[in-house]
Order: sequence, then C-alpha cells, then structure tokens
Amino acid sequence: MFDLMPFDKRRRNMLEAAEKVFRDNFFSNLMTDNFFKDSPLGSIRADIKENNKEYIVEAEVPGFTKDEINLEYKNDHLYLTINQNEEINEERDNYIRRERRVGRISRSFYIPNVKQDEITAKAPKNGLLKVILPKEKPSKGSKKIDIQ
Repeated sequence: MFDLMPFDKRRRNMLEAAEKVFRDNFFSNLMTDNFFKDSPLGSIRADIKENNKEYIVEAEVPGFTKDEINLEYKNDHLYLTINQNEEINEERDNYIRRERRVGRISRSFYIPNVKQDEITAKAPKNGLLKVILPKEKPSKGSKKIDIQ
C-alpha cells in the first residue's frame, strides 16, 4: 500500500542527513582536548606528586612567561590561568600586516589541607612550572561542639 504521507520519506532523509553531520569526527573532537592540541593555548598538562610534607604540581607551560601565568589557591583548589596577548606588526615596502591574538586557558586542581601562607611557585624553566604546596596536618577524628 502507498504511504499516507508522501513527504514523510523526504523529511526522514533530511533528518538523517542532519544527524550524520553531527556524528562526523569533526564535531566529536569539539568535546575533547584533541581539537585544541595544535593551538598555542591547548590543554595544560600537569603532574601532581605527594609526599609526607607537601604536594608538588608540575605543569607544562611551554613558551609562556611568569607574567602570563596567574596562580591562585582558594577553597582547597589551585587555579592555574594563562593569559596570552600576542601582537604581530610587520611592515614592508608593498604591504602592512597586523595581527592580534588573545587567548586564555585555565585549569584547577583539588588539593586539600594546604598551608596557604607557605605556597611557593618557581618561574617556568624549560617550559615547566613548579608549584609547591606544603601540607597542613589534617584534623584527627572528630570533635564534639557544644551549642551555647
């Protein structure tokens, strides 16, 4: 028997074509770090080490200076933010080229029980930023608090 809605088949084909676009690898990469891997402001890779005295965060920040890096420790989180402002001015006999690029990337790490006043960071050396967060002794057990 014939289809009662002759345009239904066309509509279904259009919907399938639209869905196919979003199943494409280009769109799936938007949600991953791979999409930004070639960008100067790609993802910040980091290693966190822990010993009895401190946490050590080593973050890869190649090509960035200490002036472009902002560190903040707040609410048991270490926030690492990189701001980049780049300007290219090139003048030759027959043309002028001016380009600007502004970018920002940030990453946070949950690191509890830290002595905030003793956190130190060393300027990036060979593209590696080192942050040392001394541990605070966590409170042992629990304490009964009387309500007055």
